[in-house]
Amino acid sequence: MTIHLIKLAVGVDDAAHLRALQLNRLQSFGEIFHRTRMRPKRQDALLDGGSIYWVIHGSIAARQKLLAIREDEDEDGRACCRLVLDRQLVETCRQPRRAFQGWRYLETADAPADLSETAGTGDPLPPEMIEELKRLGLW
Repeated sequence: MTIHLIKLAVGVDDAAHLRALQLNRLQSFGEIFHRTRMRPKRQDALLDGGSIYWVIHGSIAARQKLLAIREDEDEDGRACCRLVLDRQLVETCRQPRRAFQGWRYLETADAPADLSETAGTGDPLPPEMIEELKRLGLW
């Protein structure tokens, strides 16, 4: 049964900024990854189609498929975990989230839909407007 992770993208302005940061990492290291101190215990479920959902400025805004989870070391030589991510960053419908430390598991039923899945025939509303409408209880 697939499960996902949710993580704050600290210091990131929007999905385009996250994409640019990750492109730099890809060029420097040959893969896109995120290091975390704690290794997920539900690794099999995460690697069975799971994604990492990025919280940007208080809302889930994008996701990336998890490709691998490996042992790693940080810049100071301390053991950590490397979450290897797909190159494709998929923007999602915005879903408000409070700040938290580290990462959390996210059940598939609680994950927001991809923006591409909700696109209609007309121009889609900007994600910020959808978020504001939801906050006001009008969406």
